[in-house]
Amino acid sequence: MRKVAIVGIGQMPVREHWNSNLRDLAVCALRDAMDDAGVQSLDGLTVGNMLSGALSEQEHLGALIVDYAGLEGVEAVKIEAACGSGAAGIRMAYKAVASGLMDAVGVVGVEKLTEYSGKYSTAALATAADADYETTVGLSFVGINALLMKRYLYEYKFDKSDFAVFPVNAHQNAVHNPNAMFRHKITAQEYAKSKMIADPVNLLDSSPIADGAAAVIVVAQENLYRYPGKPVAILSCEVGTDTLSIDNRTNPLWLAGVERSAMRAFKVAGLSPQDIDLFEAHDAFSIMTALSLEASGFAEPGQAIRFALENGIDIKGRLPLNTCGGLKGRGHPVGATGVYQVVEAVKQLRREVDEHILVPDARYAMAQNIGGSGATVITTILENMSGRS
Repeated sequence: MRKVAIVGIGQMPVREHWNSNLRDLAVCALRDAMDDAGVQSLDGLTVGNMLSGALSEQEHLGALIVDYAGLEGVEAVKIEAACGSGAAGIRMAYKAVASGLMDAVGVVGVEKLTEYSGKYSTAALATAADADYETTVGLSFVGINALLMKRYLYEYKFDKSDFAVFPVNAHQNAVHNPNAMFRHKITAQEYAKSKMIADPVNLLDSSPIADGAAAVIVVAQENLYRYPGKPVAILSCEVGTDTLSIDNRTNPLWLAGVERSAMRAFKVAGLSPQDIDLFEAHDAFSIMTALSLEASGFAEPGQAIRFALENGIDIKGRLPLNTCGGLKGRGHPVGATGVYQVVEAVKQLRREVDEHILVPDARYAMAQNIGGSGATVITTILENMSGRS
């Protein structure tokens, strides 16, 4: 297997893009990534997307995007893994290049979620849950995460207010990310007074749906001499799965898919949780942040909040978390989110972010994209190649 790197990145601001359709967002992000990489052609393209058929009335995205990007005849497919679709696309590109089948593969994650009212987007997002045993009884993802959070509070004896540490940190970092949707700080007091959505999940526990697109160019490290940009190595990109519905899990507060994905990623990369300099977590809801920290090995079960408070998850802390705002501050354009996470991690390792959110001397970054309530998890570990001895 060949070693792999990212040589180009592109992203659109996460917004409600009323004047841009899905293909425009995707093509703009992809062409920016190709320009960044200094390439005019690709061997293949993977498109991460969940809901184009339901909310944009458009499928067949692979052929659509290579057509409008001027990449006639290039092999292109859409990858769907619920909210993990973006990183699943990166996984497919990683395997294609590492295996030697292709030398340069583009990945674009794209989603438009604001064309219809919240009623329709909520119903569409719920298709990532178990249709027979969750959605038929009225469970949306807010409801599923509310059940998990309520159980966590009961089992580990925390107060609801303790979860404020995660969204407060996310918004603090989003202030300095020009592509973020919510570039303003929030306080623990504002969190405590926030509107309840599904007890105990409130509005500030919840990431916002949005429109967006992000892209990366994946190549073989043996060919880096062809590319003028700053390469960042992909040390690992590993998938772990779990049951689709939370009622089938031995312990609903332990994300086995996260554990499997993260442990495989650490093993392939030859690293441990202690080696990671920053973590882009899938904070679709505050409870997911806590459960991900624990199942990834950064905190013991029931200790993620204490880990955050005692060790620090801000830029100067032990584990800087969601340094560009995460899903909560940046926004969550579902099928694009996993690519945004990797783009933001690459920018950190390249030292291309605002100085207020720059993690000094970062060498290893980890991004984790979660589909559903933990049923599909893709963990990617990246290395700043300029830091190699």
